[in-house]
Amino acid sequence: MTLEQLRIFVAVAEREHLTQAADALNLTPSAASSAVRVLEERYGIALFHRTGRRIALTETGQAFLPEAKATLARAASADLFLTEIGGLKRGRLTLAASQTVGGSWLPPRLMRFKAAYPAIDIQLITSNTEQVAETVLEGQAELGFVEGTVEHPALSQRIVARDRLVIVAPVGHPLAGGRADAEALAAARWVLREPGSGTRSALIAMLAVHGVQEEALDVTLSLPSNEAVRSAVLTGGVLTAVSLAVVEDDIAAGRLAPVGFDLPERAFRLLRHKERYRSKASLAFEEILA
Repeated sequence: MTLEQLRIFVAVAEREHLTQAADALNLTPSAASSAVRVLEERYGIALFHRTGRRIALTETGQAFLPEAKATLARAASADLFLTEIGGLKRGRLTLAASQTVGGSWLPPRLMRFKAAYPAIDIQLITSNTEQVAETVLEGQAELGFVEGTVEHPALSQRIVARDRLVIVAPVGHPLAGGRADAEALAAARWVLREPGSGTRSALIAMLAVHGVQEEALDVTLSLPSNEAVRSAVLTGGVLTAVSLAVVEDDIAAGRLAPVGFDLPERAFRLLRHKERYRSKASLAFEEILA
């Protein structure tokens, strides 16, 4: 059974006239008659009484007509659905972002995308860099945004922004506002993001260059969000390393002070699975980032 056969059946049934139905569908009467006949022969039933030049529905045809109409309506709905998704008039885009990217850099871009495509529903999954990469690999998110380094052959990645990482201390801390060497940092107490965080990985990598291994650090707490880390540091006595965007208001207000230790600029990266389908919504979002 094809949709074309259903359309012909419904047209004939509604008009109870083969020629009129054929004209409405831009078919020849023989083509319309053949389509109905094929449908009847396939299932071994009669859909129409044919008496001379008249045609009328059988009881089977009358019972089948609502089903045929409902099937055509669902097919039309499915066609509209795919058309609207293709035209970005509806749909969903699922993104994953690490805490730093998702909490500061990404929201303005989400707002720009929503203004351009208001009918696209956006779902944002926030976790750490390793978890974001895994989310994209598993297909739970189409695009991922991280500030850490990701090494996986199935993921493509490109730099979309730059970020500055800073070490900060509460005002009154011995290292607040001054310069510090690696030895002083190794002797300090720390509150850091959890293992797997791109922020933590960047700090550990830089300290290792100066001979300070992660095991040597006095990490009082490992916390799962930038806001939790920030709040802990504000209570006093500890250092942390975070994106400047997370603490710049605290620095300006005199609640926190930078510690003079040079950390390299890092990149915000867009992750995408190399082999998965690239939806129009995700392509449109990437254009927003350009």
